Amino acid sequence: MTRAVVLPAVNAPLEITEIELPDPGPGQVRIRIAAAGVCHSDLSLSNGTLRQPVPAVLGHEGAGTVTAVGEGVTTVAPGDPVVVNWAPSCGSCHYCGLGEPWLCANALAGAAVPYARRTDGTPLHPGLNSAVFAEETVVSERCVLPLPEGVPLADAALLGCAVLTGYGAVHHAARVRAGESVAVFGVGGVGLSVIQAARIAGAGEIIAVDVSPEKEELARKAGATDYLVAADDTAKRIRKLTGGHGADVAVECVGRAQTIRTAWSSTRRGGRTTVVGIGRKDDQVSFSALEIFHFGRTLSGCVYGNCDPARDLPVLAGLIREGSLDLSGMVTDRIGLDGVPAAFDAMLAGRGGRALVVF
Repeated sequence: MTRAVVLPAVNAPLEITEIELPDPGPGQVRIRIAAAGVCHSDLSLSNGTLRQPVPAVLGHEGAGTVTAVGEGVTTVAPGDPVVVNWAPSCGSCHYCGLGEPWLCANALAGAAVPYARRTDGTPLHPGLNSAVFAEETVVSERCVLPLPEGVPLADAALLGCAVLTGYGAVHHAARVRAGESVAVFGVGGVGLSVIQAARIAGAGEIIAVDVSPEKEELARKAGATDYLVAADDTAKRIRKLTGGHGADVAVECVGRAQTIRTAWSSTRRGGRTTVVGIGRKDDQVSFSALEIFHFGRTLSGCVYGNCDPARDLPVLAGLIREGSLDLSGMVTDRIGLDGVPAAFDAMLAGRGGRALVVF
């Protein structure tokens, strides 16, 4: 038995309850969770923006210690500290063959397979393969990455989604160059990671934008040189801060049509607009045919930071050890499992950076 956060149905209230967790089967790993970040994608699962079979145990950004392994597991052993990889690549699909593991067609196949049960016997699915809003979880061996030395285990949870996504958005998707100006829309966990990654890349101006004035200190501590409270004239103000041209790069971390449109309008001619946020399928963004030609901007999506976690995790660990990347500074609330529903409410209200469930 283990305590977990269960989503009984789409748009239903979360339940904190005991579940029955089996021993790991062939190719599986059981993990005692040390910490789990509360990500906006978990909220998107709960409200149906992202599809997820239910009932399900949510949580996909986590780190912990291996307690048991199933037959055939060779990459980790009991006692190993690990980071959970919620989107493991299969290595054999069309996209993996193109060298784009972040687009793997089979990455989320495990989310459709029940992994545990309620006490009444009802099967439970693992949210985004992971189910880390629980004291323990059982995942595929492909969903675990050995944690490099020198990274605190609890803080390492953020590496599983927010930091890989933010770092990759800057270094792989937008490919920010030293001296370029970067506008970051949304100062949550991913946005704070983007700001830090832009600073590490040597960006010149880093302009953070959010609906909440209370997030300015967080943004500036992460590396923002300017902070704007979102308004109707946000694009105009960003152009003013960048010599009248607009930002070289805009990174949208919200996932709303209006914000995507503003990020696009804030980008200079020939610049790059990268969309990290996950929006609703019925939330349409509009552009005129003429402006697409005239501005010559690039608009691109970004999945999981266009990262290969096995490749990028050691790089991030090196940045943490040298003091360039600060994980704990992104955390504004350390909570228990009982605090997850309130953390969801805070995300909806636009409050705080990353909430971290600590066991």
